Amino acid sequence: MSSRILLVDDDSMILSSMRRQLRGIFEVDTEEDPGAALLKLNKVKPYAAVVSDYRMPKMNGIEFLKQVRIKSPDTTRMILTGFADLDNAMGAVNEGHVFRFLTKPCEKELLVENIRQAVEQYELVTAKRVLLERTLKGSIELVGEITSLVNPEAYARINRVKRYVRYLAEKKNVKDIWRYEVATMLSQIGCVILPQELMEKLMGRKTLSPEDMQMFEMHPTIAQSLIAKLPRLEAVGEMVAYQLKGFDGSGTPRNNIKEENIPLGGRILKLALDFDMHIQREKGTKEAYSKLEEAVETYDPELLYYLEGMLGVEAHYEVKQLTRDKLEPGMILHEDVLSQQGAMLLRKSLELDKNKIDRIHMFADKVGIQEPITVLVGS
Repeated sequence: MSSRILLVDDDSMILSSMRRQLRGIFEVDTEEDPGAALLKLNKVKPYAAVVSDYRMPKMNGIEFLKQVRIKSPDTTRMILTGFADLDNAMGAVNEGHVFRFLTKPCEKELLVENIRQAVEQYELVTAKRVLLERTLKGSIELVGEITSLVNPEAYARINRVKRYVRYLAEKKNVKDIWRYEVATMLSQIGCVILPQELMEKLMGRKTLSPEDMQMFEMHPTIAQSLIAKLPRLEAVGEMVAYQLKGFDGSGTPRNNIKEENIPLGGRILKLALDFDMHIQREKGTKEAYSKLEEAVETYDPELLYYLEGMLGVEAHYEVKQLTRDKLEPGMILHEDVLSQQGAMLLRKSLELDKNKIDRIHMFADKVGIQEPITVLVGS
């Protein structure tokens, strides 16, 4: 399949000529207006390369390519310039992070070869990123599997709070939401040192002894030390380290950091994890939220406001009892999924995805499950 490239020049004659030269070699789109060209950028199907004229009305080539870099950072950027603009273009290469610049008029062979190299650069960058993402994702999934085997309650907790963390991060308009999702997935790995009974006591109405509390408060630090062994996750480690830190400065780590100086990911995890704990202890979300309000000073007030809004949205969910063949991704378990013998297989409040639905079918085939299954369905 041909690589997609975008040519931008306010001279329609030049665009027509370049399109003819590149026909059959690349999949070519053209645009005379750089503002309109920016609207063509699509993260789902990005351009491998963008070639822009330098001197254009409203926006010059460097300004345009700066915006391209923001909207589609992996796309290779090139400048096409006249001799009169050559000094300006050369001086702007570093500023605009331009891969290559060409001068007008440009011979077909030179144009094709430079665009081929730009496409190769794009493929190199994207292949490296995909490799890193798959390696990182695989590492995190492995850690998650280990956590589920050693401490099932800690792993179940991760799955329950993921949707709260994602929602709160989206409301804060964070650009790197994947870091918050990874922080959630890794937030409980320090719990592998904790007895299963301690986690069950935490989720129940039992008070932790001073010894139990001291042990529990160690788990974020242990998690951070383990995360430090994974590349590029320093910020994630900071989020995880501050998951027990109150907005008022209470909790661990015991330092002078408080309020907005606490990493946002730590503030989100603190609220999401505490809310999940109260949900497991109380009769419903209203009662759980009331428990948060009793310690309102320990939570970021803006995040607390967003969580209240999320609960208002969830009030529009309809409770349904469905057989397993009717389950769909996005539904939320309203009651625990139990085996025929009464053993808990999946805990309530989990958001269903394909993997969890497949797991329910597997349990049904292997050990049998109690049906119908009670879920929340968006109305």
